[in-house]
Amino acid sequence: MTITKESAPHLRRKATVARMMADVLIALAPTLIFSCVVYPINTIVDLVISLAIMIGAEFVFVGLKNMYPKDDVKRTFKDKFEHSYKGNFTINNVLSPAISAVIFTLIMPAGAPIYAVIVGALVGIIVGKLVFGGLGSNVFNPAAVGMLFAKLCFGSQYVSYVPTWFYQAPDAMAGATALSGGMKYSLLNVVNNMNYYSLENMFLGRIPGTLGEVYKITIIVGLIYLLIRRSCDYRIVVSYLGTFTLLSLIIGLSIFGLNNDVNPFKFTAYSLLSGGVLFGATFMLTDPVTSPINSPSRYIYGMVAAVATIFIRYYAALPEGVGFSIIIANMVAVVLDHYEWSNPRYTWKKFLAMGLLFVIPALVVFLATYYGGFYYAS
Repeated sequence: MTITKESAPHLRRKATVARMMADVLIALAPTLIFSCVVYPINTIVDLVISLAIMIGAEFVFVGLKNMYPKDDVKRTFKDKFEHSYKGNFTINNVLSPAISAVIFTLIMPAGAPIYAVIVGALVGIIVGKLVFGGLGSNVFNPAAVGMLFAKLCFGSQYVSYVPTWFYQAPDAMAGATALSGGMKYSLLNVVNNMNYYSLENMFLGRIPGTLGEVYKITIIVGLIYLLIRRSCDYRIVVSYLGTFTLLSLIIGLSIFGLNNDVNPFKFTAYSLLSGGVLFGATFMLTDPVTSPINSPSRYIYGMVAAVATIFIRYYAALPEGVGFSIIIANMVAVVLDHYEWSNPRYTWKKFLAMGLLFVIPALVVFLATYYGGFYYAS
């Protein structure tokens, strides 16, 4: 038996990496186009900056990685350039950072200052990808790394609400997103926000938020396209959205036990349509480089991300947890792919792990909501 070493993504069907990445760009196109229609200047400026930085950083990295070793031989610039880039810089080195740049643009708020976009894009591509070896070797999603770094460093300087023809926030909620709230009474804040944002407007994207995460119709169109083209794994999408939905329903039922005026099913739908849940499940968690290889591991991977999203969003100091949950899941993916226990078979141990991964968080969120004081009926 011959063992071949190769970088991710690992394809098990007749397809090329370039085709898969082109599919992702096509799937992102509807959301990107709609974002350009709603926020034309913000989207175009952020996209141009992100593309230039990420593709440029990839280009420089490939050149440095494939330089001639230091010796006393004198060579022309042409010889050095051809040695560094000929056969080494391919279409994949353009498509990969382009995908990261588009995703990074769409998960940034319209009110982010330009310097935050520049720093976030640079950190995302370098720290999130290039330091690990470049194409196919990164552990973390570069777009998520860049967005989180920019948010942690410059979040207080973001303009929280940018007026647009597509949506005008009511005076009471101008500047507040659907998930606004602090750690104390965070669930109560979310329930109160449900009075200002209808499910219809949340589905249509007529709410404040990032440049691309709020347009659920275009995201769903992109998801359907990727699933038809088999360019994303349905196991990750199903396990993430399924676990997130069930845990949200448990929280909703727990709140209903404290306040009968709260509809638990509306709370669940509100949770699904707010923030970056659908966008993250479609375009970020399914990244074949940072997700596990085997089928059972991909179910566990999606469940881990969903549990992390729930706890960060509703029981931590941040109103949105998708970005952090993706980074956490990326770290877990490395463990799930460990050669000693990674295999494609569904064993009782893996079913047990999946069961516990749902039952324990379900019990915790019920106790935290009903008895822990994270929600108080007004």
